[in-house]
Amino acid sequence: MNRREALKNTAVWLGTAISATTFGVLFESFTLPENEKNTVSFSAGQEQVLAELAEIIIPTTKDIPGAKAAGLGSFIPMMVTDCFPAKTQEAFAEGLKAMEATALKDFNKDFLSLSSQEREQLVNKLRLDTIAQQKADKAAKKNVPYFFVIARDLTVLGYFASEIGCTQAREYLAIPGRYDGATDLKPGQKSWAS
Repeated sequence: MNRREALKNTAVWLGTAISATTFGVLFESFTLPENEKNTVSFSAGQEQVLAELAEIIIPTTKDIPGAKAAGLGSFIPMMVTDCFPAKTQEAFAEGLKAMEATALKDFNKDFLSLSSQEREQLVNKLRLDTIAQQKADKAAKKNVPYFFVIARDLTVLGYFASEIGCTQAREYLAIPGRYDGATDLKPGQKSWAS
C-alpha cells in the first residue's frame, strides 16, 4: 500500500473528525495539475510554528508522544502544497501569517516566543473566530477554506496515519488474527488501530 492510499484509508476511518473540504481534497486522488502544486512555500520557521500549533491540538501526554513528535511540522505544509488547490494553499498561507500577526498584536511576541498558556489562548481564540466566520459564511452561502480547519484536519489525519498514532495512541497488534467486530474493550483500553 502506498502513502496516498494509507492516508485515504485513515481519512475514511476518521470519518466525521475531518471537515468536508479536506475529505473532498483527499478523495480527488491527491493529484493536482502541476501548475497548481507548490503555489506557496513555507519556511523552516513556519514549519516550527505549525508543529507547535499541531502540538496544541494533539499534545504530548505522560504516556503518548504528541503531534510534534509525529513530525507534523513538515507533514502539514507538504500536504497543503502537494494536495490542495492553489486558492486553498494561498488561504492557508494567509491564515498562518494572520495567526502570527495576532500573536504579535495580542502578546507583543511572535508565536514561538509565547508561553504554552498564551499559545493555547491564541489557538482557542482562532478556533472561536473560525466557528463564527463559518456561521457567517454559511448564512451568506459562501464556501471558503479556513486556516484553522485545514490545520486541525491535517493534524488529526497526519497524527493517526503516523507510526506514533497507529502504534502508541491506539491499540495495535502487528498480526491481529481474525476480525471480530464485537470485541469488548477493557476499561481504559485504547481503541484498535489494526
